Amino acid sequence: MENYFTVGETAKIVKTTSETLRHYDRIGLVKPSRKEEWTGYRYYSKQDIVRLNTIRALRSMELSLGEIREVLEYDDLQKIVGFLERAERKADEKIAELQYCKAKIQLARKDYEKKRQGRQPVDGPFLQEFPERVILLSHTLEAPTLENLWDYLRHFYDQIDPAEREWYDFEDVAGIYTREGSSRLFAVCIRHGKAQSLLTLPAGAYLCADCTEENRGAVVDGLMRTARQAYGAEPEFTVQLIVVSGILQWNYQAQVYLGNP
Repeated sequence: MENYFTVGETAKIVKTTSETLRHYDRIGLVKPSRKEEWTGYRYYSKQDIVRLNTIRALRSMELSLGEIREVLEYDDLQKIVGFLERAERKADEKIAELQYCKAKIQLARKDYEKKRQGRQPVDGPFLQEFPERVILLSHTLEAPTLENLWDYLRHFYDQIDPAEREWYDFEDVAGIYTREGSSRLFAVCIRHGKAQSLLTLPAGAYLCADCTEENRGAVVDGLMRTARQAYGAEPEFTVQLIVVSGILQWNYQAQVYLGNP
């Protein structure tokens, strides 16, 4: 019976278990095309394997067995084609989501590797020169949370007009921009369009300090005092860059603009 396969052979081909195949047989989802009367042995045809592979793919789309049975029992071929087209689009969305998550994990790993070999947190204020930076302010988010930080770039793309999204690219850098007591989460633009929420951070010297969520307010206040007293500056805004310090953990680098000498 070279055109038929045993339960064990079929399970291996479709990457499932023999018990799953027996369950599908019991509920009438996929019955083997051939069953020996005296021994009770079940044998699956190539067409059965196509059906089983289709079920496996649909299960990966989080459809219930009842929903899958309904689809496979459609008599209207156009309905079947239409459903499979929708399932294909959903599969593409899942693939894109997994690729995005993988990219985030790779960036996090590289960031941790650089931190392991790079600068240790500095105890106290220090000066650092920054180039001009263009940031996009969030319309709604004021600070990072576990929910919004993992996928924060999607938030910024979502607030851009769909017709203009192709004009934007972002660095994998987030932060908080504070001015006159109002704070907004931001993303740093690599390239951008003309959204009203765009803001330019001027190039020049910034007085910086490392801080945590707990002491961020006190550290920023201290930097503002030092900027006024030691540098004669009157900063109009502060920036707190988010510095990932561990899995689902972060600290900040507070930055106060001193000017461009």
